[in-house]
Amino acid sequence: MAHDLLDRLRQRLEELNRSERKVANVILDDPTTATTMSIASLAHAAGISEPTVNRFCRNFGAKGYPDFKIKLAQSLAGGTPYVTRAVEPDDNAAQYTQKIFGATIAALDEARREIDMEAIKRMVDYLTQAKQIHFFGLGASGAVAQDAQHKFFRFNLPVMAYVDVLMQRMIAAACHTGDVVVVISYTGRTRELVDIARVAREAGAVVLGITAPDSPLSNECTATVEVSTPEDTDHYMPMTSRMIQLTLIDVLATGVTLRRGEDFLPHLKKIKDSLRETRFPPAGGA
Repeated sequence: MAHDLLDRLRQRLEELNRSERKVANVILDDPTTATTMSIASLAHAAGISEPTVNRFCRNFGAKGYPDFKIKLAQSLAGGTPYVTRAVEPDDNAAQYTQKIFGATIAALDEARREIDMEAIKRMVDYLTQAKQIHFFGLGASGAVAQDAQHKFFRFNLPVMAYVDVLMQRMIAAACHTGDVVVVISYTGRTRELVDIARVAREAGAVVLGITAPDSPLSNECTATVEVSTPEDTDHYMPMTSRMIQLTLIDVLATGVTLRRGEDFLPHLKKIKDSLRETRFPPAGGA
């Protein structure tokens, strides 16, 4: 089908012969530009012949190069695909930079299309009603928890972020009705966080999760926003998952702001204005 053409290109890359792989790499590196290239331009960029390009196109179910370009354009129109391949040990700066930016854009677009809006509404409901909020995260998710504290303290209620498992366990045990605990975990399989979520829920807190679908953590939460990000965290640091988590924190904070209504905006403006004297004026003296 046209909508998964780029995904099929990526999946079949290793089984292609050397010449066809060159064509695929040119397309995968910049699929948008590839839709505007003539067959001669693509053949030149790949360093192969025009008949080889035509054979490549037929190999992917197209009648020829013009038909292949139509399918490629349709694939792009269906949303930002995961066209960037995993970072390889011999990648140069240009290659890994393009891959990381491309993977992040693709992951955010995929998450945007798959997110459960009813789950967002439920999370905003719980956060709006909270008497105090605790954000829990470890590793890269710990940095997201700290960012959440930075966003949510503006709502005139106690908000803290904890990135140490012993503190998280003690806070969870001390929770009571009216507390909201938000646990952030990419995999949802970290034993300590799953156990801490259970402790907090048993103590009377509402436990919200930003985590993977059908994970042990999601099963311990009152409500979750579930995100699934294809990412190799065994060899490289978490990248796209962290960006999705940060974006979801912004979504939830915006939802709470809107739920508070216009009467709350002067309070937010007062906080923003308090920073004015800490900054040098912009260039030009304005």
